[in-house]
Amino acid sequence: METKYGFTKMSVSEFETWIDNTRVARTIIYLQQHHTYIPSYQQFTGKNHFDMQKGMKDHHVGSNGWMDIGQHFSIFPDGTVLTGRSLELSPACIYGNNTNAICIENVGDFDSGKDIMSSAQKDAIIKVSAAICKKFSIAVNTDKIVYNHWFNLSSGERNNGSGGNKSCPGTAFFGGNKVVDCQNNFLPLINSVLSGGTIPAIPTILKYAIVTANSLNIRTGAASTFPKATDRSPTLLGAVLRVYEEKSDWYRISSSQQHWVYSRYTDEVTKATVNANTLNVRSGPGTNFPKVGSYLQNQELFVIQKQNGWCKISLESKWVKEEFLDF
Repeated sequence: METKYGFTKMSVSEFETWIDNTRVARTIIYLQQHHTYIPSYQQFTGKNHFDMQKGMKDHHVGSNGWMDIGQHFSIFPDGTVLTGRSLELSPACIYGNNTNAICIENVGDFDSGKDIMSSAQKDAIIKVSAAICKKFSIAVNTDKIVYNHWFNLSSGERNNGSGGNKSCPGTAFFGGNKVVDCQNNFLPLINSVLSGGTIPAIPTILKYAIVTANSLNIRTGAASTFPKATDRSPTLLGAVLRVYEEKSDWYRISSSQQHWVYSRYTDEVTKATVNANTLNVRSGPGTNFPKVGSYLQNQELFVIQKQNGWCKISLESKWVKEEFLDF
């Protein structure tokens, strides 16, 4: 492992160990697959991983105005993995659909007739994706493992590529960028890696809570007198936490460690699943408010507030009709 410019470079085996030992407070539900398009294979020399990653960050921050590089991980043509944005932050990769997600950018242009994915990169994408699914108990299906191509570029609505979409992660990405291509060509490869080492069940969760402070310290016991946990960063505004135990206004947010946060800086939220084929998202609790997006059946949301049959689903003004959710 090597670190430069704030990024860490790893082999696939090093990544598997690293992700297994990494602690993340926010709840992860989705895994996004992308390709960089630019830079492509033409820019990769075999030795310039850090410079390419820094170039992407400089573009995202300087040109796009983002706070950091958009993706959590980049996978290079030689199968090397580089870290990017903190896992405690949502990615900046699919408009309107970044909450509770991890983003992988696969370096290259994988549209038909462009870069031909190397066997080393193909193997790394499969194994890294499998390791992430195992770590965060992400189901291996097209509700939870998603391609950028399935979401409208301007609105963020999931339309499975029917119009107004980027080609990302590429029209030739593991046989194509359609939902059926993912189901037939990509997901079976992830499952083959996981066979014999299946995704663990999530331990019993008492409740979910969303962080309302800009930064919330994680301590080694249920009181402010306990020291801060040294093996993880504070959790950040908007992160949805899994709560496994409650004690004197403190929440234990790790199933295996004595890691606690002060509940006064959180609000309780409820997990829900969309039961309608398409569920419109509005900017307020009523059909008279403008439509600002939509969700498809089986997408999972966290409800922050209920009002007159409507549910607020983020710290922003996003509301959906309660009757189209299963709790």
